[in-house]
Parts: sequence; structure tokens; C-alpha cells
Amino acid sequence: MARYIGPVCRLCRREGMKLFLKGERCYTEKCAIERRNLPPGQHGKLRKAKLVGYGLQLREKQKVKRIYGVLENQFRRYFEVADRTRGITGETLLQLLERRLDNVVYRLGLGTSRAQARQLVLHGHFLINGRKVDVPSYQVKAGDVLTVRASSAQTAAIQHALEEVKGRGVPEWLSFDPAQMTGRVASLPTRAQINLPVQEQLIVELYSK
Repeated sequence: MARYIGPVCRLCRREGMKLFLKGERCYTEKCAIERRNLPPGQHGKLRKAKLVGYGLQLREKQKVKRIYGVLENQFRRYFEVADRTRGITGETLLQLLERRLDNVVYRLGLGTSRAQARQLVLHGHFLINGRKVDVPSYQVKAGDVLTVRASSAQTAAIQHALEEVKGRGVPEWLSFDPAQMTGRVASLPTRAQINLPVQEQLIVELYSK
């Protein structure tokens, strides 16, 4: 499975905003955006030109890809599915990305970042409706119940994540019972419930050319 394995803080600096790729570090003064909010590279200070048209559309697509940790081919497939689905294409695209199992694990607070959540899924720490699922891109449905496997409940990474995200809460479309280590997909997410500062319509325009 192809993945970006370079320094993720450069990606935040490239997009000029926090993408929350580094877990708890993103909430401290050590965050790269807090320390040096300039594009990476030798000429970062000179690369502040205002983007228009294609450049703006491309940056918006790259931003969303990086937030969810998805590469180009898979991202385009998500768009094609969204484009064939009834409804607003951009909103459907974000909904498909939010419904990824690794994202749900992250949203429930069982991982400090989506990258960590992906690793936990790959290692088989979770059950969906009582069955082990180790595919990060698995699409959850309304009514699905996610449970941390009994043998995984005391895993250091999961316990650390729960401690770090304490008090942040979970999105309205999810619920979580920390005592039972169980989460539930109460409904599919609406655009208003997806707290991302992105303009998804720009992505639709880019792929529709």
C-alpha cells in the first residue's frame, strides 16, 4: 500500500494551515505552523503569491488528500463514486472520506492522528458489528457498532490516545462509550457535521474539466 512517508509537518506548511497530521504535537507550540508558517524549501518566503483558478483548485484537492492520508488514484475513485451518487458531489465526496474506518477510529479518539488510527486498524484491533475488520478504507454505515477487541483494550497507543483527546468530544454523527470501549455510527455525516475548513466545490470544478 503506497503511503507518503516524508516529514508531515512540511505538508501543513505547504498548505498554510494545520492538517492535524502529527497527533498531540499539533496542539502545542511545537507545531510547525506555530513556529514557522511559511511554505517549505529554500525560497519559502518568496512563495506567498495569491492563487487563482487552477492553482486554487489544486491546493484545495491536495489539502483534503493530505488530511485523510489518501493518494491520487484512490482519491479520484472516491470522486468518481461521489459523482455517480445522487446529491451534491462535493459533500458526498467528504462524506465518503469521513466514513473511512481509519477516520472513524480517529474521530472517536482511539488514535491521536489518522495515520496512527490507520496502523491500529491494520493491526486488527477493532471489530465492526462483532467481526474483525482490518481495512482502513472500509466504509462504515449508519447503525454500525465499532468495538475495541478485548485483547487490545489496554494497548498503550489506544490508552494514550484516549487520555490525549479527553474533553474534545466526538462528532454528532458518532457516539462513544469509554467504559465499554464501543463506538456507534448514529447516522451518516452531513456537511455541517464535517468540521473541515475546505471548499469542496473547487475539487469538483478541478475534476470536471
